[in-house]
Amino acid sequence: MDSSPDQPAVERMARMRPVRQWLVLLIFSLLFAGALEYAALPAALLIGPMLAAILAGTNGATVRVPRPLFAAAQAVVGCLVAASISADIFSVFYKEWPLFLVVVLATLAASSLLGWLISRWRILPGTTAVWGSSPGAATAMVLMAGAFGADQRLVAFMQYLRVIFVSMTAALVAKMWVDTSGVEIPAIVWFPPIDPAAFAATLGVALIGGLLGRLCRLPSPFFLGTFIFGTIVHLGFGVAIQLPQWLLALSYAMVGWSIGLNFTRAILRHATRALPQIVGSIVVLIAFCGGLAWLISHVLGIDPLTAYLATSPGGMDSVAIIAAAAQNVDISFVMALQSARFLVVLIAGPSIARLVARAVRD
Repeated sequence: MDSSPDQPAVERMARMRPVRQWLVLLIFSLLFAGALEYAALPAALLIGPMLAAILAGTNGATVRVPRPLFAAAQAVVGCLVAASISADIFSVFYKEWPLFLVVVLATLAASSLLGWLISRWRILPGTTAVWGSSPGAATAMVLMAGAFGADQRLVAFMQYLRVIFVSMTAALVAKMWVDTSGVEIPAIVWFPPIDPAAFAATLGVALIGGLLGRLCRLPSPFFLGTFIFGTIVHLGFGVAIQLPQWLLALSYAMVGWSIGLNFTRAILRHATRALPQIVGSIVVLIAFCGGLAWLISHVLGIDPLTAYLATSPGGMDSVAIIAAAAQNVDISFVMALQSARFLVVLIAGPSIARLVARAVRD
């Protein structure tokens, strides 16, 4: 541990009993998450606990999330991703697949090039920059990155910083076309009525999917196994998946704490030093996707806002809210393209990371 003027504070945190450390972590998590929710920033329930955990971890906290709880949280996120894929997008994808393929591949190529440059210039180590630059599927990329040897902490730093930038930019661009000031975001229902059959099916999907992921030796088995199994039973057999907000909040907190508590002051300093380059890469990717939106809008006559939201690199949930608020936006097109890129990134992410890592070494 570094010696610094703040060393006594670090030692005080380390000397606290685990119960008190968890209590401090919980209080700060609620404060940060509440502030982010109030500011209407995306992924507040995950980023808030992660920020609190980074604060605790860099001040000497010794507590860690038990592995079974972290595995359960990953399985819940896998269920969430599986439930977000609707059968409706396949008809849109079938009609527009050449366009979708070009846009997805172009976005992946641009993000991979940015990741390669950040790695090549030794700004971030190994495949960390590649995973951190992947467009979309932020939580999935963070969970999978650790299984492939990347620094999960720095990947999370890059991914969630991009989610915030992209979501805020998309909201600003949307205001150029439509006034959303009168649109109210639906209130969060923390404890909705539980459908016993659907909730039991969700728990079963999480349990069986996680076990299958372990048996098949998948990377990030609890997330990927649950995602694959959940998608099959949800789309193939019509099994309803119910994820109450309190369960999602607990799962996000577990993921955020697991990542944040592993931060050290050295890692935080490294992330801060790389901040200008990381922000620069995010701005370049947003601009590139904006260029794609302009191109397909002018060539194919698609509404500019629809094109921009569809090509926006990440923040799918925030993009969905913005698209729903605008009357003239083709929501099916937006979500189909976002979902197509999400799936391609999820499937091709590991191979792309290995390929770019090999290119960096060569």
